[in-house]
Parts: sequence; structure tokens; C-alpha cells
Amino acid sequence: MNAEPGHARGDGEDGEGREGREGREGREGREDRGPRPLGNGDAPGRRSPPRAAPEAFAGRKYAVEEVNRALVAVAGRPRTVLDVGCGIGLNGAAVKRTGARVTGIEIAPGSLARAGAALDEVLAADITSDAAVREALGDRRFDLLLFADVLEHTADPLAVLCRFLPHLDEDGHVIISLPNVAAWPVRLGLLAGRFDYEPSGILDDTHLRFFTRASAVRLIERAGLEVLRVEQNPMLVRAAKGLILRGLGAGDDPGDLASSLPYKAYHALVRPLEDVVADRAPGLLAFQHVIVARKPPRPRRMRLTVGMLTMDEEESVGAMIGEIRKAAPDAEILCVDSSTRDRTAEIAAGLGARVLRQVPPRGHGPAMELLMYSAAARSDLLIYLDCDFTYPAENIPVFRRLIEEEGADVVNCARTRTRPAAMPVPNYIANRAFAAMTHAMHGIPTSDVHSGMRAYRCSVIRAFDFDGEGDALPIDTLLFPAKCGYRVVEMPIEYNERVGTSKLRKLAGTVWTMIRLLRALPVGARLGDRYERR
Repeated sequence: MNAEPGHARGDGEDGEGREGREGREGREGREDRGPRPLGNGDAPGRRSPPRAAPEAFAGRKYAVEEVNRALVAVAGRPRTVLDVGCGIGLNGAAVKRTGARVTGIEIAPGSLARAGAALDEVLAADITSDAAVREALGDRRFDLLLFADVLEHTADPLAVLCRFLPHLDEDGHVIISLPNVAAWPVRLGLLAGRFDYEPSGILDDTHLRFFTRASAVRLIERAGLEVLRVEQNPMLVRAAKGLILRGLGAGDDPGDLASSLPYKAYHALVRPLEDVVADRAPGLLAFQHVIVARKPPRPRRMRLTVGMLTMDEEESVGAMIGEIRKAAPDAEILCVDSSTRDRTAEIAAGLGARVLRQVPPRGHGPAMELLMYSAAARSDLLIYLDCDFTYPAENIPVFRRLIEEEGADVVNCARTRTRPAAMPVPNYIANRAFAAMTHAMHGIPTSDVHSGMRAYRCSVIRAFDFDGEGDALPIDTLLFPAKCGYRVVEMPIEYNERVGTSKLRKLAGTVWTMIRLLRALPVGARLGDRYERR
């Protein structure tokens, strides 16, 4: 975002601390440029909010403002977001489209009105002042804090980051984007004896602090956060930004370039290749490092939802709900029901379950997506299982303890360490083959990628944007957390004879398993060392 340091006006109770003095001194001699967006700019940002008249941009600092694509891609589906230094609201507007309620904090007068039109709420506050932040936010807390190219504009980035952590919810996430001062154009400049400040970019003349990948991670860890993964926006085509802008023209609105056909073609055709190349050497080829971190989990009692997908389960649903009540009497029971031929939904609702109907049936993937995000919207912990007695509900307290007390993020219940008598031999062979492919392709040493019983910390569900269209969604919901730094524990479980008839679609499931295994290759890293088999 290459923000203006105009939000560095004070620190501490007196409103005039070290950050404030340095930030003000850094602004002297620049007043003729007029107000600039705080936190957007030539760094990737978001699709433009409502357009303002061209005269509103007279004297602007940044010729181009765009969505920070790496940041938005890792935002997931949070419930509430605080966009710190939101600028004109590009990044917050993109995250808002996932269904989140987005609050922005901004101080630059030229940005407040446009951000207010793009976000749910915008607060005018100095992010370098303890008193100003407390007054603006009170005791409010958020699922996700965004710092999109803001911290480098402050004299004490660590103090700014720590100032907002009391407003992060339990298990909440923080996404921080910082320009990479070790990018190859900067290194070439140093070899030539140049370190020249520029109006925007990595050497923006309003930057007070500079970061490499390693020093950015250290900053976040010093704040007491757990770093989960590091992504990047590439510095390949962007290195020719000046030539490109001269060729295309900047336009009246700084968001014009992002809506142009050449820009859209670049992101559709070239950017995916850039991402692959930059991932090989991010310290050299990244324009910005985008770091996903979180407040470390602590032992606590969590609000539990036990979920089931039901489809014509009349003969088993009542008894299954009874078994769940014995194992977790305080849990909310959630059924996503696609029944068309019996009274499953009526029976479940009559026994106190919350029932969401998905009729006409759309398949396992969309039903599971609805189940997971509906549970994550109001609970801290989700345990789901099939409604046909193949998975024993008495194991719920064990899996609950692993997450609440031992800090696991996902518990995968493995049926296939050895062949269960209730599973046909072809099904067992197919499941073991899928597990072996997962290990070979992704480095995850699982023995069961299609288990119908798992436990999830709900903040982990909200950290991803799972796409339920098609079958085999459990591939994504296992691999994404395992490859993105979360702690996954796999436990063996009994697999029993089912009550009722199987709804398994073998051919579609096999095809979608292969598709999802391939699509998951660019996600995260090979992090099998965080996958614990018990």
C-alpha cells in the first residue's frame, strides 16, 4: 500500500511519542503533495470503490492503486475484519465480498470518504497512538487484522502491531504485507552504488523501515504471534512498471489501470506463471512478503458444534442424535439435510437439532461447505461424522480434548491403518492408493484422506475459502491446513457397518479426488513434519 506516514502522529497517553515525532519529521517538506491514501498505493490492494471525480485525485502521490492479490487470497472467510491503514478501501472491499464485516482505520482525509463507501465502517484514528486506538475501538475484537503495507511507514512497527493485538479474537489471524527490500532490482541498484528513494514502490520516499523476508518474520514473532506461512507478490513484470505506465497512461483515477484489459490479461495469463517462479526464490523475486500469523491457541473450553450430512436417514438419525447427546451434552447439533423421500429433517428438528435444508440435493461438496461455514460462524470447534453409525460418537470427547487442551487444529480420524471388516476390499485399496498419492505429491503422511469424521478448530475453517463444488472436498479440508502451518493430528478409529444404504459416488469421487490433489499442489508447502500420526 505504500502508505503515507501521516498516521504517525503520536504514541502513548500524551499523543506525542517517538513514533509521532519521527513520523511528523518524515512528512516535513511534503505538504504540497496533498493527502494520500494510507495503506494502499502502488502496492497490490483491491478493486476500486466508487469512483470520485478526477479533481479529487489532483496532487495525488500514487498513480496506481490495486488489490494486494496475495493478501486477499489468504484472507479466507472471516466473520469480522479490521483493516488497519485501509486507504481508500481496496483490500477491505475485496475481503468484504467473502461475507465479512470489514471495519477500516484511516487518518488521511483524502481516503476516508472513499473507504467509507467501500467498507462497512471506517474509523478516523491515529494508529500510532494508544489513546486514539483505544478510543476508536473500545473493547471490540476481530477475527482478522490486516496490515497491508502500513507498518513500514511507522517509526516503531512492533509497537503499532502490538497496539492492535488486544483487539484480536481468540485464535484470530493477522495478515501483514511488507515490501521486500532484498528484491533483485534493489540489489542491482546497490551493486551499482544506488539506493534512491522513489515516489512509490519498495523504496517509497515515505518508508521509515525496511524488511527482508527473515526480518519481517522476526518482527511478527517478537509480537508474540505464531507465523503460519509466508506468501508473496512477485517482482518480475512489476520491475518494468514505469515503462508500462508510460505506455498505457495512468488515467484520472488511480484504480483505472486495475480495470483495464491489459491488466486483466496479465493477471489471467502471466501472473500465475510469475507466482510459480517467485516461489522458487522468494527472497530475491518477491515484491512484497505476505505473512499469515495468528494468536497462539491456549487451552480453553470451546463452543462445540457436532455436524452431520443427512440424506434420507430416517432410520438412523434419531438414534445418532441420542449418541451425540451422550458424548457431548453441551454441543449444538447441526444437520445439513438433503432428504427428499423421508422425514429425516422433521425428526432431527424435533430432537433439538439445528437443520439447514439443501433441496434439491447439490451433492456432498456443497453440503459439506455449508456445514463447515455454518458451524464456524457461531462455534469455536466443529466435529462432524456420518449419520449411519459407521463412526463411533463416543470418540467425540477424545477429539475435543486434543483441540481444547493439546492445541491441535485438525483431528483426522483414520479408518484405514488396517482394513476394517466393514469396508469392502476395493474401497480399502482405493483409499490407501489415494493416501499414498497424497504423501508422494504433498508430503503429508496420512493414511486416510476421505475420512467421514474429523474435528476442526473453527478459526482454521475461517482461514480458508474452501470450494465445495464437486466431490472429494475432504481432500482440500485436510491438505490446506496441513500444508499451511496448522497442527494436524491423525488418530486411528473404528469403522463399523452402516445403517441404511451408501450414497457413495465412486466414479465421481475418484475423478474429483484426482482434480483436488492436483489443484492443491500450489497451496502452502510440503509440511509433513507438522502432521502427527498417533
